[in-house]
Amino acid sequence: MSTRQIQSVFEDYQKARTEFVQTIADLASRPPNAQVLHSADIMSLLRPLLLDKVPSIQQSAALAIGRLSNSSVDLAEAVVGGDILPHVVYSMQNQNKFYKKSAALILRAISKHSPEMAKAVIDSGGLQGLQACLETFEPSVKESALWALSVIARQTEELATAVLDCGVVPTVVLCLNEADLPVRRTAAAVVGEICKHSNHLAESVTAMGAIQRLSASLLCSDPKLKRQALGALSQIAKHSVAMAELIVESDAFPAMLKDLTNPDENVRRNVAFLVRELVKHSFDLAQMVVNTGVLSGLVDYLGDSKMEAMMPAIQALGYISSFNEMLAMAVINSKAVLQLEAILQVVDPKQIELAGAAAWTAGQIGRHSSEHAQPVTDSAIVRNIVRLQTDPASKPELKAKTEQALGLVLNRCTDIDALQPLLVGSPPKILEFVLVQFAKVLPESSSSRKIFIAAGSLTKINSIKAPEGSIIAKAIADIRAAFPPDVVQFYSPNYTDRILERVESFQPGRTAS
Repeated sequence: MSTRQIQSVFEDYQKARTEFVQTIADLASRPPNAQVLHSADIMSLLRPLLLDKVPSIQQSAALAIGRLSNSSVDLAEAVVGGDILPHVVYSMQNQNKFYKKSAALILRAISKHSPEMAKAVIDSGGLQGLQACLETFEPSVKESALWALSVIARQTEELATAVLDCGVVPTVVLCLNEADLPVRRTAAAVVGEICKHSNHLAESVTAMGAIQRLSASLLCSDPKLKRQALGALSQIAKHSVAMAELIVESDAFPAMLKDLTNPDENVRRNVAFLVRELVKHSFDLAQMVVNTGVLSGLVDYLGDSKMEAMMPAIQALGYISSFNEMLAMAVINSKAVLQLEAILQVVDPKQIELAGAAAWTAGQIGRHSSEHAQPVTDSAIVRNIVRLQTDPASKPELKAKTEQALGLVLNRCTDIDALQPLLVGSPPKILEFVLVQFAKVLPESSSSRKIFIAAGSLTKINSIKAPEGSIIAKAIADIRAAFPPDVVQFYSPNYTDRILERVESFQPGRTAS
């Protein structure tokens, strides 16, 4: 056999390997094929190809493994159990950019399935391999490595701490300055995933200059970068006053406020998230944020957003209102009550969190004084909360939230006209709030007593049956005590019937015994 014939055998073998691994990589891109390939024990066939002397075959094998691991937890477990990870990580140190990108995909795909799988990646030296990828000059390799780090850090605080301890975070923070936008976006995502777990992790990352670089990212026009930067800042701000103050004192705030009107709805939502995380900590922080003019932006955001995106802005307004009368009045003056009214008018009882948040915010606004309660009771908010209370579809959790919020408002309400409609059709607990408030207001105001009688409310009160010794029974007694006994008797439900009975039994010309 000639040399040429011998060489052709090897060429055919290489061609067959190349064709096989490329076909598998193509099949792996379609998730429905994963189970069929798994049943064919594909990982045992791809493993030796990772060590092939031909770089293109190694790259295609790594790409196929990454795609398969991404689409199936069983195949990801086969990678971990098949002793493939050590080969992948080892080769990341020396291979070209194409292999490194595919190898990072493998680590990310395995880590996404569970904390245990992510721990297996770390135990195999995956963090060191990803750090080596970050030291290359190729942006696509850096992006792939950062994405893998983000998935690992997302899983648990322990794994996020491992990412921090391996020394890769300073490089991640520096990536926020890269010219390549995808790299900057993914670096911001890594920072957010690490910082979300604890104040300690957030402090460690911010000590490396993360806040300044994230704030600078808000000046970029790219909406995807803005989204990630705002999300990361929210994860930092949520833990403590100190973290929130660092963000308020940075350059983030002016740029952030402008983005409340950004065309991208996800950018606007993430701004609202960040505002919420800042104002919830203390009066001073809430005051600082309000002084920037954020209230009008939040209210406009509620008017322009879809229902599912409103939650952070509603909660932010509630936190601001909760601290003192002045901030609550600022929220009222921003026309927030009108937006809350509109939300509660259309919200579905099944949207427990949203309906509960809107009611809670209304309660925080109205709980300070009668002056604060008045705008809430003048709107349809109270009526809509009662609707949610009486709706059969409302869950106990929602009823508890709305009941508490309404109690805060009614406890400050001195407007008889606002309270009277609630005497009919209200649940017992709401009726209790209303009667207790009447018992406070009526003894102090003759004009209120006149309005009360003219509206027929005394008759309604007299028709209510309550267990002896209950709060409702005591409140009814206090209300009756605010009127002359004969007036109370006159407006009792059966008074007319008793008069007619007396007329019927009366015999003229005889002296009544």
